[in-house]
Order: sequence, then structure tokens, then C-alpha cells
Amino acid sequence: MSQHHDRTPDISVVVIVYNDADRLPTAVQSVLDQTLQNVEVIISDDHSTDGSFQVAQQLAASSDRVRAIQLAENSGGCGEPRNQGIAIARGRYVMFLDSDDTLEVNACRNMLDAAERTGADLVSGLCLRVHTDSRSGKTAKWYQWLYRQTRTFDSIAEIPDLLVFDTLSTNKCYRREFLLDSGLTFPRGIHYEDLLFSAQAYLAASRITLIPNTVYHWNVVEKTEEKSISNRRHEINNFADRLEIHRRIDRILAEEGHDELKLHKDIKFLKHDLVLYLRELPFLDDDYRHHFAEMANGYIRHFPDEAYAELSPIHRLCAYLLLREDWEHLMPAIDTLINKTKVSSPLLERDGRVYWCAEHLDDPMGRAVLDVTDLGYHARPVQRLNLRNAVTRYKENAAGVVLAGSLVNPLGVIPPDARLEGELEFRARRKSLQSFRFPVTDIRHEGEAVTWQATAALASRLRPVGLVDDVWDVRLHLTVDGEHRTTSRLTVGRTDLEGAGEIRIRPRLGRMMADRILPHASANGHLAFRLTQHGKLAQRTSSLVQRNIQSPPARMAKKMVRKVSSVRKDLHSGPRKIETFERMIRVLPVRKGTVVFESHLGKQYSDSPRAIYEEMRRRGLPFKYYWSYAGSRPEGFPEDVELVRRWSWPYLRALAQAEFWIDNQGFPLKLPKRPETTYIQTWHGSALKRMGFDEPHYRIMPEHEQQAYQRSIDRFDHFVVRGEHDEKTLARAYRIPEEKLLRTGYPRNDALVRARESATLDPAARELAERLGIRSDLPVVLYAPTFRAQANGKVRKFEFPFDVEEFADRFGDRFTLLIRTHYLNNVTLPPSVAGRVINVSEEPDITPVMLLSDVLITDYSSVMFDYSLLQRPMVFFTYDWDEYARNSRGTYFDLSEQAPGPVVGTSEELFDVLSDLDALASGCEGRIKEFMSQYGEYDRGDAAARIVDRFFGAEGEAR
Repeated sequence: MSQHHDRTPDISVVVIVYNDADRLPTAVQSVLDQTLQNVEVIISDDHSTDGSFQVAQQLAASSDRVRAIQLAENSGGCGEPRNQGIAIARGRYVMFLDSDDTLEVNACRNMLDAAERTGADLVSGLCLRVHTDSRSGKTAKWYQWLYRQTRTFDSIAEIPDLLVFDTLSTNKCYRREFLLDSGLTFPRGIHYEDLLFSAQAYLAASRITLIPNTVYHWNVVEKTEEKSISNRRHEINNFADRLEIHRRIDRILAEEGHDELKLHKDIKFLKHDLVLYLRELPFLDDDYRHHFAEMANGYIRHFPDEAYAELSPIHRLCAYLLLREDWEHLMPAIDTLINKTKVSSPLLERDGRVYWCAEHLDDPMGRAVLDVTDLGYHARPVQRLNLRNAVTRYKENAAGVVLAGSLVNPLGVIPPDARLEGELEFRARRKSLQSFRFPVTDIRHEGEAVTWQATAALASRLRPVGLVDDVWDVRLHLTVDGEHRTTSRLTVGRTDLEGAGEIRIRPRLGRMMADRILPHASANGHLAFRLTQHGKLAQRTSSLVQRNIQSPPARMAKKMVRKVSSVRKDLHSGPRKIETFERMIRVLPVRKGTVVFESHLGKQYSDSPRAIYEEMRRRGLPFKYYWSYAGSRPEGFPEDVELVRRWSWPYLRALAQAEFWIDNQGFPLKLPKRPETTYIQTWHGSALKRMGFDEPHYRIMPEHEQQAYQRSIDRFDHFVVRGEHDEKTLARAYRIPEEKLLRTGYPRNDALVRARESATLDPAARELAERLGIRSDLPVVLYAPTFRAQANGKVRKFEFPFDVEEFADRFGDRFTLLIRTHYLNNVTLPPSVAGRVINVSEEPDITPVMLLSDVLITDYSSVMFDYSLLQRPMVFFTYDWDEYARNSRGTYFDLSEQAPGPVVGTSEELFDVLSDLDALASGCEGRIKEFMSQYGEYDRGDAAARIVDRFFGAEGEAR
């Protein structure tokens, strides 16, 4: 007898198998190859019919560390084979492995070390999902955020997310004594046994350890025709099993008084489990839908309100419509749930609010849930809407396919008299490959939709390569009145695609590779096509190619391709760009007469950089101008400059060779500046809140981080200040020496100073008023608050601190209210306030907005310092001063003492102050003048001219 039988194994790995003879040896070998050798393998065969047990016996015969057992009859699930394995295991610890997966080579050693070191009843490690049919070797880490570091817990109550998210049994190592003492076994004859077993194990464990190491390789095949057990969501018994498992877990949680854990689990069920099945409903028949709704409703209708409160508006809407079995409106809602940016309903405006549909509005809960006003669909033009486009007809003929569809037209955003043009685009899914376009011949309004029809001559016109472009997506491009274009994917649900696949094609590589194109629904429910092999020649060639793709030379070639891809990716990585930039500034010459402008990290064409640029253009100075922009496409930038996308190679090159950098916030911190480049930092506002090294956050940073931050600030050659306040606060906080200060005031504020001294309305303000339809006979009030931060530092979603509809009702006939959120926020206004309250948050420059306004309402925003230059009244709505002062980094002065206008804390106080604008204006004239002198004494209306004179004029430093 071998020495391996003489001592107790450290770990027994139970490998379960059913009709998987081909992959079983690989799974077993991954255990035998473990760096921890004192491990035994128990192969538990669930009465296979394909010879798997014979393979298991051969593996057992070839190694004294392998044993094989077979169940007398098939159990119908994964649970009982594991139970049988546990029963005969001899190891001190037990792990589980499926025959189509593998263990990471150090899995057993890492699990054992953690268990022995911490005394844990169970250790859980990271699972890696390996997409085996992915050309690029795609992998995904399973709930990686749970496994960022080694952690030990005495109770699952300390980390509820583990119970509700990591429900696998296979990425864990259990102390065998713990399993036996707790009586833990898998349920028999029911799917989703992992969920129950894992929950019971977590609840029973007196100590749980998580390790950041990858332990399990879960092999996933996405393109398989026969879905795995857990993916057969179209079978109603599958859902019944899932509900039964959840009910059993609920009973255990109730018995043990784990109300908080139950709430976490309910939220996860609604957000994850339910959605898995909702995704399938558009493809299933009425009988299934009815049974599904009955079962789901029987379970989720008892969930507490707190669980539903955690859902997104569309998700909550889906749950409500499911409870009502309103299939007509649920199906489009599911489309939006899966495709978050899509608008899938024609919508309804009633009483100034926007609703998903007209049904259920008599139900108070329905009215609340169906209210989608805050999603802002009604405020977007057609070119910024992703519209649901449902296929209504699919018919193949010898030449190609006849397609018809219905495009949703929410709130009539596409006018009935609009000129409509359309084309279908077939594009290969893999990047940078070809596309083919076909005209839409028939496109018209029909009721609440726009209908269309097209014939795509795929047989003659679609010419795929035939190997690398096997999947093709379809889009409709709709152009409205010749200028506004919206692009939509084609949604397929119960449209009959069965029996399709008659379209013959001729790939560029010939029909040996593929000879047909077959329609199918993508993972997100959109129409796509896949090249297939119908004829014997194509099938043989394809089979040969597939076999060769798996051969050693092909694997080596794929490895090299991935390496090239990785190198290309690395070339565009942040560290590589910084490294290349540093080389650029060493070897490339400065290009005299070049200026790079940037405002608010490339988000806008605005502020002082804009004012300096426009002064230079006004004078016709012969410079090369670059403007930086962020995002996919620039909007609102001048046409006569060269635009460079932030962090792109052209951007880096422009910065590396520029004679001047001008911005108001900071070019990327890690980019060094060459001595020959002059950096003019105009900054973006005087400070109420503590800034720079005055912030507690910066003071406690490690020294090397402080030094790196200081180096980025030291790049500034000149720093614009508005007055002595800026010198004492901003300049000191950023440790900017006296000689770098530009005491010119802000160029952006020149227009405000000029407006104060002029009796006529500024042209930019007049243009804004006309474009937005603002009444000239009423005063204009501007509400411009700053953003709020959450405890974790993230920006909190903007919410009105007063009822905007009540505001409009009280004051809408007396003045117009403009809303300008901080650029980190956004806001959606209900239709009920249209014309009386106007959102100007997307205006790139706030200066015309201020020029148009007669009164400012703000809070802690630096806009107060600029607006004071106009000598117009201000109201300070500091409803959350205590929370703001406590959670923020502190302030340089007490706003309540120095505010040059009324400070109010409630919406009623705000309304009272605004009820008499004349009294407001006369009551604070002196205070505003004093405030302006104290905080903006250098703003004299000539800042841009003085900066241009000094640096770019005839005698300037750039000449």
C-alpha cells in the first residue's frame, strides 16, 4: 500500500461528473498537479451513460490518490454526488470541483494555509470565469470586490454581501469536521443546490476567511446551443426550483432572526435573480408568462418596501407591471431594463408629469412607480435618444431579407411633418471591420410610432471575410429633417425567426468557410446574424479550421496575437503615455506661437481660458490655437481651432511642444512641463471652502504623495488672483510664491464689470434669452448651487431643496427661474414648470446666464464672488449648513456673517424673501458693494487685455 494511504490527506477534492467523459481527465489532473501534494481526488459519477465512470475507474487505477464511485441511479442534480463524496472523504478539509472546470495550481495550498492560520470553518477564494469560446481569451473575476484582500469574519452578519452574492460552493474549502458536526448536505433532486448549501455553511460557520487568490477556473461556453442547467431559464420548473431554494433560505434566516440578512437577500433577488428571468420573457409564450408571473408574485409581493426602494426607477416599474401582469407595457420596460439608455415607451404627459403609460394611474402606487419624469426623457432632442425599434416583420427570400419595424416616438419627439430618411447598417461585431448599408424605402408615422420597411440584399451585397467576422449586428440610422440623426438597434422578441437561414452568402474566403447567414437574438435582445455552414463542404472546412485552431501551432499563433494586442493596449495605457510624453519634451522642439487651452478638464469651452482666447482672436494675433475637449465628441467649441481630445496622442504632442498652456483647473497632474513652456493658471473661482494643503485630506497624505501634488502645482508659472482674499487663501493653500501671482482679476469677469457699467443688455445674454424663449417683461432669478459630496467623497445626485412645482405656481407669473447646477451634477425639470423654470445647466458658459439674471440664489458656490461684480441682489439658501460644514473640509470665513444678502434655511423663508424683489434689492446694496471690494478688488474689466498685452502683445513675453 502506498504511503499516500498511510496518512490523512490534507484536502479531499470531490469531482462530480455526469456524461462528461472527455473533460473529466483535465479536471482531475488539475487536482493532481496541485503544489500541495497531500490531496486526494474522489470522482463521484451521477450514473453517467457515456462512459464517464469507465474513465473515472481508469484514472483511479493510474493514481493511488484517486478514488471513483458511482451513484446507483441518476440524481438529477449536482447535490447528491457531492454528498456521496463527502461521506467517504478522508481529508481534514473538503473542496468541490465540476468535471468541466479546473482548480488553479496553488488553490489547495492557499486554501489550507488560510484555514490553518485563521482557524476558519470555511475559506472562500476568487473564482475566475473563463470564456472558453472567446477568441481573445476573455476572463472575468467573480465578484472581485469581495476578494481584494485577506479578511476573516466571526459571523456572516459582518459581511452580508458574501451571503447574497457569492453563492458558489466550488470556490470554497470546508473543514470536514465542521460539515459533519453541522449536518451540512446538499439538497437532493433540485437545482440551485449551491445557493442553499452556501447559505447554510455561511450561517453555521463560526469563522470565515476570504483570500484574494484565484482558486477556481469556471469554464463558460456562451455560444452553446444546449444551455447548461443554470441557464435553462425558459423552463418553468427551473424558476420553481430557484424559488423553492430561496424560500428554504428565508425560513432559516427567519428562525435565526437574521432580518438584516433577509433584506439584503431580497434586494439581491429583485436586482439579479428576477432580472435573469425577465430577460427571457419577450421570447416566451403567454402560458409560460402567466405561470411565471403567478409564481414570482407569490414570492416578491411580500418583500418589504425597503427592498423595492433600492431598485432603479425602471427596475421598480418592471416589478410593478409584473405584479399587474401588464405584458403590453412590461415587455418594452424589460427592453429598457436590459438596455439602460433605451427609451421603450411612447410615454404620456399628464398634469405636468411624464408617465410610462396611461394604465394604472388610478392606483396611487402605480402613479408613483410609473412616473418617469426624473429620467429626463422629455428634455432630450431626438439625436440624444436611444429609441426602441421593434422588428414587426422578418421574411427571407433568395436575395436577402425583408425587414419591417416600429420605432417608438416618445411624446412625439419626431414631429408628424418631419422629413424622414433611413438606412439599415449591417456591421461586423469585431472592431474595425467592414459594414454594409441598405436604404429604407418606406418610412412613415403610424399612431404613436414611426414604422419602416427595408429589403436588404444580403445574398449579393453582404461580403464577409468568412472567418473573423462571423457575427453581424444591425442598426437603423434615422435622419430627421436632414440634420438630426438617431441610431437604434433592432429589438426582436416573439418575431418568428424559426426556420430562417435560407440566405446564401459568398464570403471573400469562399463558401468553403460559410455558406449561409442565420438570424438570432443577441444577449440584449437585438437582431444579429451569424455565419453558418450548411453544405457538406463548408461544414468539413469549418470543422477542419476549428480543429486546427485548437492545435499547438494555432494556440501559439493565438498567444502571439494576444501578445500583440496586449502590446497595443499597453501603448495606449496611462503609464506608457506619460513615459512617451516625457520623451517628447526631451527630443521635440517647442513650436513658437502655439497655445493649448483647456477649461474644466476639457468639459467646456468657457471661463477665463475662453476670454483670453477670444481677446487674442479679436486682435488677430498670429498664433496656433488648440482646445482640449473631453468625451466622445466636442460640443460648443469654436470651429477655427484645432480640437484635441484629452489624453489622446495629438493632445499629448500639442502639450509637449506648446509655448503656452492656459487652463482653469489643471492639465493632467502627472504630465511634467518643460521650462520653455509658460503655464498660465487662471483658476476657476475664489474660495469659501478650504482648498489645497489647507484641506485635512491633503495634510494627512503620505509625504511622497504630497511631494507629487506639489510638483504638479509647481508647474504653474503664473496664477491669476482676483484680490487679497485669493492671495491669503488660494495662493497660500497651494504654496504659490508671490512672484507667480497675476493680480489682474479673472478674464471671465470682464463682461460682468462691463455690464455693471452699461445700461444695455449684453449681446450674449440677449442671444441666450431669445434662444431659450425667456420673457423680456419679467425679472430673471438664477438658482446656482454647488454640489454636495457623500461620505465616501463621491458626488451626490442633485435634488431640489424646495418644491420646484410649488415655486413655479407661486412665482411663475412674476419672474422666470433659471436653474444652473454645478458641472458635476445634472437636473431634469418636469413639464409642468415649462416656460416658468428653465434649465441652463448645459450652457457651456455661465457668464451670459449671470448677465441675464436680476437676482442670484446660491449656497456655498464661488459664483457669489463673481456675481457681486454686477451689484445685483443675492440670496443664500443654506438649508444644510450644519451638515455641509460638518462634512466639508471647513471654510475660510463664516458665510452667515459675511453674506451680502439674506441667509435663509427653509424653503418658506426663501419664498418670503423672493416675494418682494424690490425690497430685496434695496436692502443689500451697500453690503454687496463692500463684498465686491473685499473679494474682487483686481476685477476691473480689463483682465484679458492685460494678460494678452503682457504675454502675447507686440511687446509681450511671447514676442
